[in-house]
Amino acid sequence: MAVLVNFKICDNAKECGGIEVCPTGAIAWSDEDESIVIDNDKCISCGLCEKECPIGAFSVAKTDEEYNKLKKQIDDDPRTTKDLFVDRYGAVGISEFFQIKADDIEEKVKKDCYTLIEIYNLDEAECLLKSIPIKELTEDFPEDTHFYKVEYDNDTMKKYNLEKVPAMLIFKNNKLLGKVEGYYTTDEKDKLKEKINNIIKNTDK
Repeated sequence: MAVLVNFKICDNAKECGGIEVCPTGAIAWSDEDESIVIDNDKCISCGLCEKECPIGAFSVAKTDEEYNKLKKQIDDDPRTTKDLFVDRYGAVGISEFFQIKADDIEEKVKKDCYTLIEIYNLDEAECLLKSIPIKELTEDFPEDTHFYKVEYDNDTMKKYNLEKVPAMLIFKNNKLLGKVEGYYTTDEKDKLKEKINNIIKNTDK
């Protein structure tokens, strides 16, 4: 009985749902290693971690034959963690460059260009591979478009009349052109892009 983690696609976050649902503590977070760690002596092969992980990074083997098969699949997986190294809507920020404080918003949106401010809740951040890369959301925007991520607080929610996060605020010349609220998975990318692009089209008229 053993748990295998495909770290090639796992964002290896302390907030991992597999840790939360594991009934025996076989899956845990190590501050020393800064990584998810597995103690297979505690694993009872319940499969809860498999069901919890939205990208299939967890696998549970009940026999040696299953273990070897799953391990080979992971070893042969062509994906790498580099696929995760891009900021994504609704996920934890990857680049510190884009991370700003709420007090910095007014200064950042003064420029004569589109500025997108994502308000997100760190405690509710979604899995990276299920979240839409910002560069894909802004591929139709001018090259001088700016983007920043801001961790939410009550004052920010009230100031911009937000009901839920994540939320994308779209500014130009210190003016809030519009906003989109709520999480969208990669399968809903076109829907989110359409909402964002409609805000731009309507304000450009």
